[in-house]
Amino acid sequence: MTDNSSHPAKSYTVSLHYDRRLYKHDVAGSIAHTKMLARRGVITDKDAELIATGLAAIREEIELGEFLWRDDLEDLHMNIEARLHQKIGEAAGKVHTGRSRNDQVATAMRLYTKEVIIKTVASVRALQRALVTQAEANLTTIVPGYTHLQRAQPVLLAHHFLAYFHMLERDAARFQEAHRRADVMPLGSAALAGAAYSLDREWVARELGFSRISENSMDAVSDRDFVLDYQYAAAACMMHLSRFAEELVLWSSEEFGFVRLADQFTTGSSIMPQKRNPDFAELARGKTGRVYGHLVGLLTVLKGLPLTYNRDLQEDKEGFFDTVDTLLATLGVFAPMVGTMIVRADRMLQATEAGYMLATDLADYLVRRGVPFRKAHGVVAELTKYAASKGKTYKQLGLEEYKKFSPDFAAGVMDITEEASLAARDVPGGTAPARVLEQLEAAKTTLEAAGG
Repeated sequence: MTDNSSHPAKSYTVSLHYDRRLYKHDVAGSIAHTKMLARRGVITDKDAELIATGLAAIREEIELGEFLWRDDLEDLHMNIEARLHQKIGEAAGKVHTGRSRNDQVATAMRLYTKEVIIKTVASVRALQRALVTQAEANLTTIVPGYTHLQRAQPVLLAHHFLAYFHMLERDAARFQEAHRRADVMPLGSAALAGAAYSLDREWVARELGFSRISENSMDAVSDRDFVLDYQYAAAACMMHLSRFAEELVLWSSEEFGFVRLADQFTTGSSIMPQKRNPDFAELARGKTGRVYGHLVGLLTVLKGLPLTYNRDLQEDKEGFFDTVDTLLATLGVFAPMVGTMIVRADRMLQATEAGYMLATDLADYLVRRGVPFRKAHGVVAELTKYAASKGKTYKQLGLEEYKKFSPDFAAGVMDITEEASLAARDVPGGTAPARVLEQLEAAKTTLEAAGG
């Protein structure tokens, strides 16, 4: 329930409609702060108990939907404090001893950020598991590898899937580093200069699960770098998801036909009953720009702010919260979408065999017979033009046709196949089956170490 009686001009400053999601973190910060005040003798144990009990009851009211939110109180923090006054009387006025809304909100934001980073990394891991499962099921499936969206060289589909695993692994590392940076408690910095009471900041940090406290009170209340860290990591992650989405859009089209997405991840047309539009992948691609916008928006807010707190910092939340919601929803869609999609190995192989994707292997064959690579490259280029003019694949050419372009071609050239091409890439990180299997086992080990 919300009281909408606030004055129109006053409503411009209201943040309650979005910052209320911080209620658990705000309450936790207030309870820890109150307990510490009692431990230091700043307030009595009786008052601390009253405050903590009242705050816990308010948290329950919010969770049950029974809390009356008042827009005229502007934000979450003042709403909770006002309700605490209603519940316990004058003792509520002591909860704000030795702190400001500046360090209060910074603390709640850091607690929230740490919490959502853990959820985000778990969602990244879920998608990585789906990719590993698909890779394991497609260890012998050959697919065209592309450059410039042109067929280039054959690769194992498992190798392709694991490329996205590694992108996501970098994303997980960025989020984990963002967690480390967010894991600093600003409470006790007060408005900007620190509190005028003997506070035990280290105790409060331990109580709230922070590993360390801030070292400069002016920086602590005006720092939103930890939000930027999440925003950037989210933008990079959405970029990776968007790249994958683009491939799923292409691969699920009739022109490619490489995969079939499950029905729950496609939609029909309002006029064409045969359509299976990859709308979920398309939306992921589109929502990426939205996340980019929030990153740029916050950078713009921060770029002109003098120390310390300025009301501009109220604008750190809406975009951030939307980024969190968008990324978690997108990851939540991708894991089952990837896990349930059907791979059309026959179509992939047809596409591999139809192109001239063994050209590099033919050049390498000549190199092994003593032909300089640049010369071999030119020979195979002419051979390919000839084959295309005749409407033939390399496999359909006879040995005499090969010899027209170089006397160094011999019977062994007829043994060059897609499978031989894969096997030849037997270098660390290559697409040779043994190397891909190594990569797959390493990915499994990574997930096991991460608890997944």
